[in-house]
Amino acid sequence: MKQLSLKYIIKEPKVFSENTSLLLLLHGYGSNEQDLFSFAQELNDNLLIVSAQAPLELGFNSYAWYTINFNNDGDNFSDIPEAINARKKIADFIDEIQNTYKIKPEKTILLGFSQGTILSYAIALNYPEKVQKVIALSGYINEKLLTENLENKNYNSLDFFISHGTVDQVIPINWAKKAPDFLQNLGIKSIFKTYPIGHGVSPPNFFDFKKWLDERV
Repeated sequence: MKQLSLKYIIKEPKVFSENTSLLLLLHGYGSNEQDLFSFAQELNDNLLIVSAQAPLELGFNSYAWYTINFNNDGDNFSDIPEAINARKKIADFIDEIQNTYKIKPEKTILLGFSQGTILSYAIALNYPEKVQKVIALSGYINEKLLTENLENKNYNSLDFFISHGTVDQVIPINWAKKAPDFLQNLGIKSIFKTYPIGHGVSPPNFFDFKKWLDERV
């Protein structure tokens, strides 16, 4: 495994070719690179699967892409400068992976969960030339992480699978529901599904995004 700017683990495809697709996994707040990597054995054998570890250490085997501050009222807010820095780190890491393994941008897919999804939205909308498809699990679009003049970017190839739990106690489903209209206004394709769960990924959710992914790689 080559040393790159972020720590990561990897599952290589059975055969590398010019049509190999990269699936980059971005975990949520307080988790680590092993979490979403548990999906890897069940996904398409032709994928190059890379799971990145967030740089901010919270505790033993617990990491975050940026700080979430909690106050006495139970409210929370994202450290936007840290999140913008994380967005840049992930965008640079995508370049490194693409260059190292000769992956085309049109064959690059992001899969995020929670905080990883928030950043997946930000990366795809700010850098549509780097990423073409996104699986957005249990997250939302944070407009503070988006640049101005989005309408001037080329989103012709972007495609989103979005899912959320109807009883998510961490990120309200109403936040997630705003994404399809936001994307549609930019001419971006998306599918939005809900599941009767909390902040997580149920088996039906997994099989739905796996089917969506199989149809695109």
